[in-house]
Amino acid sequence: MKRIIVTRFSAMGDVAMVATVLKAFQEQHSDTEIIMVSRSLFAAFFQNIPRLKFHPIQPKGMHKGVFGLFSLFNELKAYKPDAIADLHNNLRSRVIDGLFKSIRVKVRLLDKGRKEKKELTRTKNKVFKQLKLTTERYADVFRQLGFQLQLDHQLQKEYRLIPPGMMPILASDKKKIGIAAFAQHVYKVLPYAKMELIIQTLANKGYEVLLFGGGEQEKQITENWAENYENVHSLVGRYKLTEELDVISHLDLMISMDSSGMHMASLVGTRCLSLWGATHPFAGFIGYGQSNSDCIQVDHPNRPSSVYGNKSCLCDGVEAIDLISPSMVLSKVEEIFSPK
Repeated sequence: MKRIIVTRFSAMGDVAMVATVLKAFQEQHSDTEIIMVSRSLFAAFFQNIPRLKFHPIQPKGMHKGVFGLFSLFNELKAYKPDAIADLHNNLRSRVIDGLFKSIRVKVRLLDKGRKEKKELTRTKNKVFKQLKLTTERYADVFRQLGFQLQLDHQLQKEYRLIPPGMMPILASDKKKIGIAAFAQHVYKVLPYAKMELIIQTLANKGYEVLLFGGGEQEKQITENWAENYENVHSLVGRYKLTEELDVISHLDLMISMDSSGMHMASLVGTRCLSLWGATHPFAGFIGYGQSNSDCIQVDHPNRPSSVYGNKSCLCDGVEAIDLISPSMVLSKVEEIFSPK
């Protein structure tokens, strides 16, 4: 067995994308073992990948600071790895890289494509073109380590157990639509009034609508929606991340911002309609196996303003995400489920 340590500490969507690549890698290489290093919350993404051991990093605890990273290095060194695949390329991961290089372990790290992403997001003279997909950038690291890796960019349905309490909903004959209405940055979030109208309309049409998210504020919002409309269910705070993945695997469709909801859908092979405002699929962050035709957005020369959605993106005085209307989303849903 060749043993590879893979590092990617955050963010949630990026780590989920790593999992899709590692699934493909392990299918193509039966002689490899992977040690995945990330935050303990994200262990759920890697549970069904063969010959993979998850090693948690605690950046605010025992692995904090330089001495903490040295402690992490000693933990990882005990695995006697053949190579390090740095899929993060940040300060923490590069410290670990340097320590492994000092003991002559082969290291390759992610090329984030900063130059072309800056050209795509700058205010003037944008170079507006499709950039390499992030999943292909991850795959390149393994190729640089000497491994062949082909990504087919096709959704692969993963059938999982139904969590306790979800059988009546997921086993019904109704079409089931998940909605991840939130994101880390406000410029990626469809205004709540518009999202509520989408939820209300879908519920009135007889769809089962399942709401995903995290945090107390999101829990309050989704529970209010669930109380107001029949066929709407809030899952926020009810299930662990692995159980949420179980639920998503049984959905007929996911609706998500450009956020982790899209990548979680990809991980279990569920089709996703994604909504894009300040960001753009051209930056390479579309979910693995998802289609550009399922990206809902309004073209404007100011878009995108950023890769991660952390900057305002005004289009004729309106935030880019606010250019998306509920009818655009609802029309696409009807198109998907209408008899062919």
